[in-house]
Amino acid sequence: MKKHNGMRPQDIVVLLKILSMKNNDWRNIDIANALQISPSEVSEALNRCKIAKLIDNKKRSVHVNAFNEFLIYGLKYVFPTEPGAMVKGIPTAHSASPIKEHISSGADVYVWPYAKGNIRGQAIEPLYKTIAASVHDDKLFYELLVIIDTIRVGRAREISFAIEELEKRLLHD
Repeated sequence: MKKHNGMRPQDIVVLLKILSMKNNDWRNIDIANALQISPSEVSEALNRCKIAKLIDNKKRSVHVNAFNEFLIYGLKYVFPTEPGAMVKGIPTAHSASPIKEHISSGADVYVWPYAKGNIRGQAIEPLYKTIAASVHDDKLFYELLVIIDTIRVGRAREISFAIEELEKRLLHD
């Protein structure tokens, strides 16, 4: 059995992408192309997720309940982030749908730094560097990332809404 040296941020991103595709008819190369990462990174991510019991032994089906539990209770401790400098980017956390409809963020706008972004706000380090470039054509994937960023950086009320939205998408689809 392979040794598990801990989860990496791209592991979470790979699982979210698989869930957003809503089928098991994908290849590692499809995930790699969609996320702009190498196929070997996808393979290693899937191996780590298998060892962590977040995906089945065939590495095709995400264990949604376990993954949901990890996202809610572990993510912000394993991959913490804090708002940074003002930059141009893509809205995330409480600054993007589906969270912004529930929360009045006032002047606080959070973004993933991205040169092609159209909003200025405080930088939130994305889970993986290619996220900003890979969310444009997958609404569910973007929403899931926004939700988990809210869990990572939000206050209690924001996190509560984020958990509701996450469970709607993962457990009740």
